[in-house]
Parts: sequence; C-alpha cells; structure tokens
Amino acid sequence: MKKWEANIRKVTPYVPGEQPKRLDVIKLNTNENPYPPSPKVTEALRRMTAEPMRKYPDPEARQLVEAIAREEGVRPEQIFVGVGSDDVLAMIFLTFFNSKKPVLFPDITYSFYDVWADMLRIPYEQQPLNDAFEIECSDYEKENGGVIFPNPNAPTGALLGLSAIEDILVHNQDVIVVVDEAYIDFGGMTCTGLLDKYENLIVVKTFSKSRSMAGMRIGYAIAGEELIGYLNDVKYSFNSYTMNQAAILLGTAAAEDHAYFEETRQKIIATREQAKKELAALGFSFADSQANFLFVTHKEVSAAELFAALKEQGIYVRYFKKPRIDNYLRITIGTDQEMERLYAFLRGYLEKR
Repeated sequence: MKKWEANIRKVTPYVPGEQPKRLDVIKLNTNENPYPPSPKVTEALRRMTAEPMRKYPDPEARQLVEAIAREEGVRPEQIFVGVGSDDVLAMIFLTFFNSKKPVLFPDITYSFYDVWADMLRIPYEQQPLNDAFEIECSDYEKENGGVIFPNPNAPTGALLGLSAIEDILVHNQDVIVVVDEAYIDFGGMTCTGLLDKYENLIVVKTFSKSRSMAGMRIGYAIAGEELIGYLNDVKYSFNSYTMNQAAILLGTAAAEDHAYFEETRQKIIATREQAKKELAALGFSFADSQANFLFVTHKEVSAAELFAALKEQGIYVRYFKKPRIDNYLRITIGTDQEMERLYAFLRGYLEKR
C-alpha cells in the first residue's frame, strides 16, 4: 500500500438498478413511474429560456419550497429540499447521526443507509425483519443514536401503520427518528400528522415516484422549524446551490398539479392490485405491498433463473443477491400493457418448464 492510501476513505458504494442502453425494453427494475410528468411540467418546460441559467439559482429554492408546503399543508419553514431524497437523507445522516451510539434500521431495507453510515463513520445496527418481512417495533426500544426506516419498506413493500410508527416515536424521544416515505403515495397514510406531537420526527419524500420526475432529482424533508434550520446550516456549509433553476421551476409545476398526481397514482394502485392476482395465479407469493412494486418469490423457479430469462426478453426487474432475499425479485408496477407482456412471458416460461 502506498503511504497516501492510508488516508483515503474507502467504502463499498451503493449499486443502483441497471439503466439499460436499449430503448426496446420493459423497464420494471428501478421503481420509476411509468407515466409522464404532469402536463403542467411540460408547459413550464416549453416556457423556459436559457437566460436564467447564467445566474445562480435561489439557494433557498423558495418558489419550490412554498409549492411543496402548500401541497403538504405545512409552513415553508418546515420544508427542506435537495437533489432527490438521497441528497436529503445524506444531509440528515450528516447533521443528526453523530452519537457514539448506533443508528438503528432494518436489515432488509433501502441499501443506501449502511453506505452512508459506513462513509460517515456512523455506528449502526440492523434490526432483522420478521419472517413476513415486517418491522418489529420492539426492536427499536433499545438505546440508540437515531432511527431510520422506509414506510412502506423497500424492497419488501410492507407498510407500518401509524400506531406502530407512533410506538417507535414514543420509545425514541431523545433521538431523531426519520421515516422515509418515498412510496407512501401508493398506500397507507403519511405520518406528517405526527409532526406537531413529536419534535424529533423527520419525514422524507420524493418527486421520483408518484410525481414521475426521477430524472429531475427532487426530494424534500418535512419537520419542525428547528430541525429544518439545522439541516439548512449543514447544507449551506456544504453546497449552497443544490437545486438548479430547472428543478425549481419544473418541480413547482408538478407540486401544483394535484389532480394529475391523484390520477396517475390511482392508476398505479389499480394495476398493482391486478398484478397481485395475476402473479399469485402463476404461483408467486409476496407480502401485501403498498408501494409501486411487488417483492415476489416463486415456489418452483429460482429468482436468479427468472431474472436472467426476463432480461433476455428485454424485461428488466431487480434481483438482490443478498442473504434472506436472494430468491426474490422486485417488480416495479408499469402500465397495464407492460404488465400484460410480463404476465404473458411468465405464463409461457413456466408452462415450458
């Protein structure tokens, strides 16, 4: 080893879902929305000119913050925005998880959490999901330096009810509790109603899923003004201009079109419920997902085999070669037409075996 290598921070990076170079594929591997963004986003894009791009964007992203606050029914001072929810979550880890006690999160969950913890030298403990891939609230009653979990969980899709979330909050009032609601719009109720009761709660959301804007990279946190102030202090010490001009403008347009948001999310929910019936009939089993994906396993065919067969046919799903879940596939909910092609291939493949 060279001497200077001793001072390099080495981590095992997060591996995102594959972004295929081919265009003739059915892409059900990264939980993107199969529908286009709001028509208001398209209209705002048409009106954009290059002139504002020569200037720095508003560091507060005030226009976007106010639009999100109106949609969420909170004060603008309760909103923190970033370059996707990944940026927001990373800032939360950096700002609030500084104890020598371990941060707690599930063992099967969003695989960026342990990457951030390792990179920032934050101690952590992963709490095992039960056999139904559900969070056991009692596992979060021990002493810790913070708690974070997605709801619905990823990649399982299992939803934790509000009473269970409040139970975790009741037992963790001396640390920050983060509920990552990237998928909440597809099932269950947001826990933002608990913010006034628990000053240590932070709720994180994204435009990447239900707002059809994964390519624009917009995420946000909702919390009390004090916590948002701490986040902004760290942000301005790190990078003042995280949101670009286009993201602020187009994100505002998306946030202001509630009707379109409702229309597309209801389409995805309906398609997901139909997918549960179709896949169960084909011999798959899965948790009762409340997200825009299903986490499935087959009683006779391995996930690795199905993943390879589907990819060969241009149907991309997500396969995690990890303990406990290496015989599962995560299938994003696409359009009805895309899902029908998935079912048709699976029927044919399973019949031939």
